[in-house]
Amino acid sequence: MVTFLPTRPGRLADVPSFTRAIGGAESNVACALAATGHRVRWVGRVGRDGFGDHLVETIAAYGVDVGAVGRDPHRPTGVYFRTDEDRATDAHEVVYYRAGSAASAMSPTTVPYDSVGGARILHLTGITAALSADCLALMRELTAPRPGRPLVSFDVNHRPTLWRDGSAAEVLLELARRADVVFVGADEAERLWGAADPAAIRGVLGEPAVLVVKQGGEGAVAFERCAAEVPEAGPAEFQPRRRLRHGARGGAPVREADTVTPTPAPHVTIVSPVGAGDAFAAGFLSATLRGLGMTARLRHGHLMAAVALTAPGDLAPPPRQERADRLAALDDAAWGTLHLGPGWTGDDQEVRTP
Repeated sequence: MVTFLPTRPGRLADVPSFTRAIGGAESNVACALAATGHRVRWVGRVGRDGFGDHLVETIAAYGVDVGAVGRDPHRPTGVYFRTDEDRATDAHEVVYYRAGSAASAMSPTTVPYDSVGGARILHLTGITAALSADCLALMRELTAPRPGRPLVSFDVNHRPTLWRDGSAAEVLLELARRADVVFVGADEAERLWGAADPAAIRGVLGEPAVLVVKQGGEGAVAFERCAAEVPEAGPAEFQPRRRLRHGARGGAPVREADTVTPTPAPHVTIVSPVGAGDAFAAGFLSATLRGLGMTARLRHGHLMAAVALTAPGDLAPPPRQERADRLAALDDAAWGTLHLGPGWTGDDQEVRTP
């Protein structure tokens, strides 16, 4: 979608003007991954209009392959307006204008599975599932078990205003259980399934090989049952692992033990709270593609989230890879004193807390 960002804090009713930008969880992740040097394709549909031109051209400027983006001559590109407050607060407002949009008409017919062929990771979010019945059918198609399936990454991304029929908890749980790597906020899990403690959330979402529970400024906890394998070449080399084994007498599945990795977030001076979740996913997936360990994956997620938090808008230039790697490799004591503020992505010495 095209996003209209407020030029000052306050209620939508009081904001006099807005700045145009691009928005969308999946495209945010795609742009952030491309900015860190990965080959990325964004698949979607936009209208054959000026807003669609702006979206495609802006995303392509980040180095993202937009060759599989469909242009709908009959439906418009979606837009939305939002305030600058954190989504978790009552002050946050968002108004969507995308009923009948090109994106809401995505389906297994308009977005064929071949468009994601050759991917090492396929990243999806729960937002798409909320747009229409056809979009949900597409999500079920993309998450269905099949030979050669890419590693499926799923960000729950619960947006209550998009779910009018009360099906969010059931649908998002279904899709998350079919994924290999799942990102969910503790606040989301509590709203959806009544589970806020990371261990309780893992009890609800036991199927994914990797579950990352985000806890805001506190940090994140990763549960890893088995390595989330990423194919080196094409999807034909990747077969999703079986993650449950049955009891000796054919009883209920017995879950294997998890490796649990809690990682605190660095201290951050927040400029804008929006876009951090998408940036976290991009940082984590980037480190996954590079074959890094779980602590490094989580730390790279936190660092990319800090990029978004310390700049206006959803997207901002990340630090050079060498700098990000150096920060992610700090010992626990140094990581615990790390403080990141506006401009930290440059090569200047990072600021530490007392």
